[in-house]
Amino acid sequence: MSENVVLPALGESVTEGTVTRWLKKVGDTVAVDEALVEVSTDKVDTEIPSPFAGIVEQILVQEDDTVAVGGVLAVIGTGAASAPAAAPVVAPEVVAVPEPVVVAPPVIAPAPVVEAPVAAPVVAPVVAPVVAPAPVAAPVATSSDPTYVTPLVRKFAAEHGIDLSHIAGTGVGGRIRKEDVVTSAVPAPAAVSATPAAPLVTSAQRGTTEPMSRLRKVLAERAVASMQQTAQLTTVVEVDVTGIAALRARVQAQFVAATGGKLNFMPFFALAAGEALKAHPKLNASIEGDNIVFHPTENLTFAVDTERGLLTPVIRDVSSLNLAQIAMQIADLAARTRENKLKPDELGGGTFTLTNTGSRGALFDTPVVFLPQVAILGTGIVSKRPVVVTDASGNDSIAIRSMVYLALSYDHRLVDGADASRFLVDIKSRLETAAFEANLGI
Repeated sequence: MSENVVLPALGESVTEGTVTRWLKKVGDTVAVDEALVEVSTDKVDTEIPSPFAGIVEQILVQEDDTVAVGGVLAVIGTGAASAPAAAPVVAPEVVAVPEPVVVAPPVIAPAPVVEAPVAAPVVAPVVAPVVAPAPVAAPVATSSDPTYVTPLVRKFAAEHGIDLSHIAGTGVGGRIRKEDVVTSAVPAPAAVSATPAAPLVTSAQRGTTEPMSRLRKVLAERAVASMQQTAQLTTVVEVDVTGIAALRARVQAQFVAATGGKLNFMPFFALAAGEALKAHPKLNASIEGDNIVFHPTENLTFAVDTERGLLTPVIRDVSSLNLAQIAMQIADLAARTRENKLKPDELGGGTFTLTNTGSRGALFDTPVVFLPQVAILGTGIVSKRPVVVTDASGNDSIAIRSMVYLALSYDHRLVDGADASRFLVDIKSRLETAAFEANLGI
């Protein structure tokens, strides 16, 4: 018999998806829950697993075609479909191809059903061919495996004739990133001296043309719509985070032992923003027609830079969390965002955004507010520099302090400059006081 594979619901607001790449072709054997096809939506790119074990009989939606949720993607022959396998042409395909898949424990049970009809005539000739293709099992690796290569990287490498097996990955767990492929496209400069700065590497994209991805199109449309429909401006404050730097140094070893990850500045910024939003609901609101909706929880969206573009997962009710919980959620969501393993709903429902532009060395920027939110907070690089400090007696001196710029962009239709300044000053006070011992969560 045959079963239809349909596009599943990928989130409350997702109604359709675009097929970006088929991982199986007609005639291939597929196991239950094995990745069958890659699909792109307005919110996330994801792999669709096969709900059935069997042989791919038909592919009904081609690459770059769009299908509605519930639409049929492919037809898979299951169970009874193995009966005609005795035909001379079918037998080699049925037996030889599935062998790499049998490695997965859940698929071992159906194997005897396929092998029974071919029995003795096929066993001897098939043994040798099956051993040789063993390395082919590698592409079945999941996105959590260091050998996994994203479709974007694989396509880019193929277009430029680059052998991925000769590239050392710099991503999480040694994963190959697009930057690694771009770098390999140009011979590494000869090491002359440790003193001069390394020359910039010419990008392989220079002088080429490529279509915009679905994600980039969506980001472009949303950015333009937001700039056209809102009145945006930015207010900046300077914050002394020397106290937080000292606290981090004192508790870092204990924090790593308790959570498995380091405590950086981002959780402090997130918690301070969440607390301030509770006292300044205008910054945690949205405009719906002639009404202002003040949200009941502080759902913090944060920006993650990926090979596919900027994505924004959400930490829900951030003001109720401690630093350990926030740090672990940031690490988990960021990793799964880059590995394309987020659920669509984890990218929706944000009420305020935090973006760490300082991670690339920027002092600050003027981030864009994306509707329906009315504000976004950008954090610059934390750097040590000489500043004037005043002691309790009113005496000034110059000291080396850890400083950071916080830039708040907001929608002037709802938020006034005074509102923005009060919000930033409260965050500044919370961070400079650095009284976070009770919020560590370890």
